[in-house]
Amino acid sequence: MKYKDYYEILGVSKDADEKEIKKAYRKLAKKYHPDVNQGDEVAAEKFKEVSEAYEVLSDADKRKKYDTFGSNYDFSSGYDFDPSQYGYTYTTGGSGADFSDFFETIFGSSKSGGNFSGGFNINDIFGDFSSKGRGRSQKKARNKFESELSISIKEAFLGVTKNVSLTYKQKEYDIAVKVPAGITRGKKVKVRGEKFGLPGDILFKINIKDEKNLALDGLDVTRTVDIYPWEAALGSSKTVESLSGKLKLKVPEGFVGGNKMRIPSKGFKDLKGNLGDLYVVFNIVNPEELTEEQVKLYKELEKLSK
Repeated sequence: MKYKDYYEILGVSKDADEKEIKKAYRKLAKKYHPDVNQGDEVAAEKFKEVSEAYEVLSDADKRKKYDTFGSNYDFSSGYDFDPSQYGYTYTTGGSGADFSDFFETIFGSSKSGGNFSGGFNINDIFGDFSSKGRGRSQKKARNKFESELSISIKEAFLGVTKNVSLTYKQKEYDIAVKVPAGITRGKKVKVRGEKFGLPGDILFKINIKDEKNLALDGLDVTRTVDIYPWEAALGSSKTVESLSGKLKLKVPEGFVGGNKMRIPSKGFKDLKGNLGDLYVVFNIVNPEELTEEQVKLYKELEKLSK
């Protein structure tokens, strides 16, 4: 029977501590796990091999016994090892993996399916995947992928479907994300990845972007509107775009730039139907280009103000 070098299988030295062994196992288990290598018999065999190595090296007593035999022991001699004399108890219905003849020679048969008391629980080490017991069915843990999705304030208010491209295991996946109307910053949208070819759920954290003249603070919306100096001085009527439609607002005479005008219940509406307010900030600006007549009027105004 061929000697199995469990240290080499996990890629660790013979004096590796428990932390190093655990880290090496996690890395290899993620790489070869059947849930992410479906139908790959080579990966399945490799996963069984690293699991067997970890079963032994993660347990101080088993590791000591393995090190005691060493690579020079003649396993073909038919030596019948009784694990009970070393304090091991074998119970049925556990890991669901048949370990090699080499393992069985040292620690006893695993053909009935099971695990040693004090053995490892793969979910303690590798929570992202599930192990399947043959004695009874177990609920399979779902993979979870996380990403961020940026949308505009108007898209968050009305709802939108966004097409997103994600890369997993060097492969591109096109995902359609349906964002409900009224979603707020930081909320997450869950998408079932299987329908797009991904093995698990995708959680998209929503980032709502402020715009040049539009900002969101909680449920309150602030809209900035430019007006000319004469509109602020003489008063005027302005059409303002809110999230729910157009509003006609009256700018009073002598309006001072930077002041806010509050319109109740015209802000953002969340998933529960709560409504914020709309705040309109009128920003006084000069025309980019003045006509000759406008220049004359400004000069006349300058004379009158002295």
